[in-house]
Amino acid sequence: MSTPTYTGDVEVGGPADVRELPGLTISKVAVSEMANNAYLLRCTATGQALLVDAAAEPGTLRALVGDADLRTVVTTHGHWDHHRALPDIVEATGATTVAHPADAADLPVPVQRTVEHGDTVAVGEQVLEVVHLRGHTPGSIALVWRGPDGAGVHVFTGDSLFPGGVGNTQQDPGRFASLIDDVEQRLFGVLPDETWVYPGHGKDTTLGAERPALPAWRERGW
Repeated sequence: MSTPTYTGDVEVGGPADVRELPGLTISKVAVSEMANNAYLLRCTATGQALLVDAAAEPGTLRALVGDADLRTVVTTHGHWDHHRALPDIVEATGATTVAHPADAADLPVPVQRTVEHGDTVAVGEQVLEVVHLRGHTPGSIALVWRGPDGAGVHVFTGDSLFPGGVGNTQQDPGRFASLIDDVEQRLFGVLPDETWVYPGHGKDTTLGAERPALPAWRERGW
């Protein structure tokens, strides 16, 4: 069962918010002056873990990992604020680095595994599906976990989808059109309203909460 107290509301310097789900424990923490979210996904059956965005504050992230067997760090996109702690975490844990090839050159360490749209990344017995969302950066990705036993669907969107809109495309009409199309087709078009959204900054949301605003986002152009 889901931890009823989980809200996804975290503050820099504050404790992680932990969500216990069938098969997977999700721990969310906020780090840095940019208030980046980092997520530790731990398979409850194996203890193996995956970190989404080693953004900053390596000491905070090492504490978040704790005694988990960190095998993988997925970087959602190449922007500097999402991977400042990556060298430290990789050195400390030996975790495999994963990113989309279009953003791989922007990371401060070599990307050991590049992933494309439709690929999967394992965390113990659980499987995450890679969704390529082009626009915020060329290689931005989201990770979708379809949980077992009523755990629901969960998506880690990086900076491509937030409560209230898609990610920043620097007022570039082509980039915005690409991102809103991908978000609408590859997330809203295939995932249920109950899907929980874990963004790269700020509070969580659900696809159902955001879906009614899609036409307004298109109209405003950001």
